[in-house]
Amino acid sequence: MRFDLTDLRLCLLVAEAGSITGGAERAHLTLASASARIRGLEETLGVALFMRHPQGVIPTPAGRALLAHAQRVLGQIEQMRGELGEYAAGLKGNVRIASNTVAMSEFLPDLLGAYLAEHPGVEISLREQTSSAVVQAVLEGAADIGVVSDWIELTGLETVPFRQDRLVVVTPPGHALAARHEAAFIDVLNSEFIGLTGPSALAEHLDGHARRAGRPLRYRLRLRDFDSLCRAVAAGAALGIVPLSAARRAADSLGVGVVPLSDPWALRMLVLCVRERDALPVHARHLLERLQTTPAAPDRPSTT
Repeated sequence: MRFDLTDLRLCLLVAEAGSITGGAERAHLTLASASARIRGLEETLGVALFMRHPQGVIPTPAGRALLAHAQRVLGQIEQMRGELGEYAAGLKGNVRIASNTVAMSEFLPDLLGAYLAEHPGVEISLREQTSSAVVQAVLEGAADIGVVSDWIELTGLETVPFRQDRLVVVTPPGHALAARHEAAFIDVLNSEFIGLTGPSALAEHLDGHARRAGRPLRYRLRLRDFDSLCRAVAAGAALGIVPLSAARRAADSLGVGVVPLSDPWALRMLVLCVRERDALPVHARHLLERLQTTPAAPDRPSTT
């Protein structure tokens, strides 16, 4: 029984997209060609690989088994190509990273930009997901490297520390709350907030804690990034909750107040996670080593 690598890659892309149409687009195939390839593979194997439903497709148990093997096979091929590429100029490698909001917005841009400048033959696919979705992506082989908060279940993954992440409340200049050294999340839930537009991993994280407290966050406005959020807060619109690094920038440039949240979940360690370090493609392994050895700035909150 022979397996076409294009078919295996297509199955992975279909599973990741949740539809044959989405998988075909990512594989740069027509829908008709992608459908025919999957049907042909199912006929060859004598078993259905995907269950079709109105919203798309989901893998069958046989499909999940095939996807696991396909990921290993394609990963080994990518690793071989990457290692041989050490001797061939111009060979491109692609590293897939799934990250939560804070790491993606505050820590990764500078680090990844510097890495790419030093490695012109490498491309990086970066997408934002909740920490639980990042873990799932790494476990299923849809991402080479994940960046998550250490409060999430990480069984089955290898992890290394990356950065410390402290969530703080930003207030308009002169706001009464700004005089406090810290505040509990539940104590600010009666206030109105500026938040992030969805899908945002941090917004989902905060909304989850608010629901558990029985007092949902009330948003007056949602914006795309932390800097825009802080500008709206500085204008007096409402409060915001952002990482300390973003709050420091806003405090320096806009004069917003910075009040650390006292809740244990507001101080988190971000970690890098992989399924198996030694099985990573060479470019992903090199990037992982770079990210974990880059010194982290000390995290000393200030409310002045």
